[in-house]
Amino acid sequence: MESTQPRPTFPELVALVDRMLDDCEEDVECIAIHLGKLEPEVRNELMVSDLLNAWQVFYYCFRTDPGVYIREKLDLEPASVLGNGLMLEEVDLLELHMAVKDGKAILAIWDGERSVASFSGKNAFRDARNFLENPGHTG
Repeated sequence: MESTQPRPTFPELVALVDRMLDDCEEDVECIAIHLGKLEPEVRNELMVSDLLNAWQVFYYCFRTDPGVYIREKLDLEPASVLGNGLMLEEVDLLELHMAVKDGKAILAIWDGERSVASFSGKNAFRDARNFLENPGHTG
């Protein structure tokens, strides 16, 4: 595979996503597998583009179903919103936000003014939910 071009052109990204979606239809697990096979530069570009939705990126990053409410919210948003962050839910006075920076997904808990905790990696969603349920517990 030749990698002389660090960033693919937009038409190349569109063609790549079209093929991926043709292969996978709406199966997010299949899409996650395809994303995992891409060169990091290409995958990073797609994870904050309008070519995928935020649910597809969330599933690729965390491999879990966040529940109907959050899944539907993510499904309606383009992945491009993740570059600046997207509020997923509010629990009491805390907000759960997701962002993608340099190809890395981050879940951050905000108290309305500042980030009070952040999580990344495959277990980030579980860890963030545990924090939301018991914010006084540090473990």
